[in-house]
Amino acid sequence: MQDRLCRSPTTAPAGIVHLGLGAFFRAHGAVYVAEAGGWGIIGVSLQSPDARDRLRPQGWAYTALELAPEGDRPRVMTVLCDVLVAPENPQAVLDAMAAPDTHIVSLTVTEKGYCHEPATGRLNRDHPRIVHDLAHPLPQSAPGFLVRALAMRRAAGRPPFTVLCCDNLPENGRVLRGVVLELAGLIDPALADWIAAEGAFPSTMVDRIVPAITPADLDRLEATCGYRDEAPVLHEPFRQWVIEDRFCGPRPAFEAAGAQLVADVTPYEHMKLRMLNGAHSSLAYLGYLAGHQTIADTMADPVFTGFVRSLWHDEIIPTLTPPAGQDLGDYAKALALRFANPAIRHRTWQIAMDGSQKLPQRVLATIAEARAAGRRVPRLTLAVAAWMRYVSGRDEQGAEIDVRDPLAARLAAMWSDDPACTVREFLSLTELFSSALRKDAGFAADLTGALRALIQQGARAAAAGYAHG
Repeated sequence: MQDRLCRSPTTAPAGIVHLGLGAFFRAHGAVYVAEAGGWGIIGVSLQSPDARDRLRPQGWAYTALELAPEGDRPRVMTVLCDVLVAPENPQAVLDAMAAPDTHIVSLTVTEKGYCHEPATGRLNRDHPRIVHDLAHPLPQSAPGFLVRALAMRRAAGRPPFTVLCCDNLPENGRVLRGVVLELAGLIDPALADWIAAEGAFPSTMVDRIVPAITPADLDRLEATCGYRDEAPVLHEPFRQWVIEDRFCGPRPAFEAAGAQLVADVTPYEHMKLRMLNGAHSSLAYLGYLAGHQTIADTMADPVFTGFVRSLWHDEIIPTLTPPAGQDLGDYAKALALRFANPAIRHRTWQIAMDGSQKLPQRVLATIAEARAAGRRVPRLTLAVAAWMRYVSGRDEQGAEIDVRDPLAARLAAMWSDDPACTVREFLSLTELFSSALRKDAGFAADLTGALRALIQQGARAAAAGYAHG
């Protein structure tokens, strides 16, 4: 084995604490912070010590490996100053967040990490971590850490930090602000008033495809770079970060690193959530059922290439108002090239995870808007049916699927051999389906027909009926 990667950590002060130190942030936000210069990051793992244990022997350094069609491009990142593990020492996390030098707390905790109801955006007061956080001063949830750390800053006479949400939620800053204020109000109404008056929760849109690491990737990186890195990240060449210019304290010069600081993120996030994430989820469920391991494999199948092109142009683009200067047709073409990049092995099972948390904003919102305008959306409806088939726990050959979703057991119990009965059960999920969709008999009929087609024909044949070149 080659020598282990080990670099001295950055000397820049840790002005940012990041909750949820997964691969995406290390391949996206951390790169922008490093290129902006002058700021370091304390990472926080909210669940396991794995990231800390892999990074600590390397002095918190890691390799960001760009996967381009023409070849790999490695870069050693030294922007991390420390990594804390919340379950081991929640007080240390709170202390870091409340420290005078901390000006931003950013988050990539996935949709389920906000302990909210996806259909309404409100705090899920029955969530086990929220129940715990209401009863104990040392929190478990991301909203709980934010509220308790902000309370510490208020008690110390310090200003609040900016809360920078970097997850795929529509109007993510507004949603997180609402969740934090609701939780704070249950703990201390005066604290909620202070956060509302003094705090800042800018919305953001983040975009970069970051596939999961495999043992083979570690070996390939070692052969390429001549050192062993146990904590690298992989990413595509493309990246985008659009940030609402609303901070309550100092911030890095994000624009110097290529981020876009704008007054309104909404057009960008709708474009990305619906066109990239919505299409990604649709391809993930249909592609997985059809036997494709990755999105690139799925896009190599002409049926799914035609399907996703029609999905964009006929069903998603008509619901969007493009950002200034953005041609949505060109954006779709660029997405098709990114999805088809053979160097990116973005596995369909990875994208399929936590569908109950992702679909409301990625797919169901588009369906609801289209149907309210009197338009049918058969391809998006087929994608929802494919998700339903996936969470049954069995694939088209009857083999067991490892479904990773916070509602996995409940979803599997809703499945039956009768498509109409199954659809009725799923549409009872108020956490996912809006009132309008639950009452829409036409949507229920279309969803039943799509599910029946998947069962009788299989995913590829069903998708072929809606594919155009």
